[in-house]
Amino acid sequence: MNPRGKVRIIAGEYRGRRIPVAQKADLRPTPDRVRETLFNWLGQQLDGMSCLDLFAGSGALGFEAASRGAARVVMVESDAALCRSLEKFRDLVGAKRVQVLRGDALEYLVRTREHFDVVFLDPPFRQNALPAVFRHLTGTSGMRVYVESSEAFVPGAPWEEVKRARAGQVSYQLFEWRSDDQGGLPRNV
Repeated sequence: MNPRGKVRIIAGEYRGRRIPVAQKADLRPTPDRVRETLFNWLGQQLDGMSCLDLFAGSGALGFEAASRGAARVVMVESDAALCRSLEKFRDLVGAKRVQVLRGDALEYLVRTREHFDVVFLDPPFRQNALPAVFRHLTGTSGMRVYVESSEAFVPGAPWEEVKRARAGQVSYQLFEWRSDDQGGLPRNV
């Protein structure tokens, strides 16, 4: 554990619960202030939504989503020790809507047929994983993707940036899939 050791859930059913944070070089839990801004952008409650926390790490984003009413949260993490920690916390708070999967994020995207309303992307900065993730990410109308990285990211059409902010060394953005209007016509028609 790092000296601070924990990150708290801000709101919802698990409000105030503290998630243990392992001391790992690439592990940067999303700070409270950034998570608060993100969930303001998303509308506070995620009632009935399906969420994917693709590089789960500490699980701060996924557990916050579950706490705020998400119907389903899938956490994908490649590190076995972090997966055990996520499962232990999930069981401790009784977050039955949270599924923890150990595996590679890109392999998961290639295999899954599931569609998500919200996707959280906070990969280790040194991996430069975002271009490959967006190539494999299948969007649906209204799907939103949160991105945390060292610099602002531009995934290109049909993703449209909705919000952007910066906190210290971290750029964070919210994108929405906007390929077609309700009539099924391309946006530029």
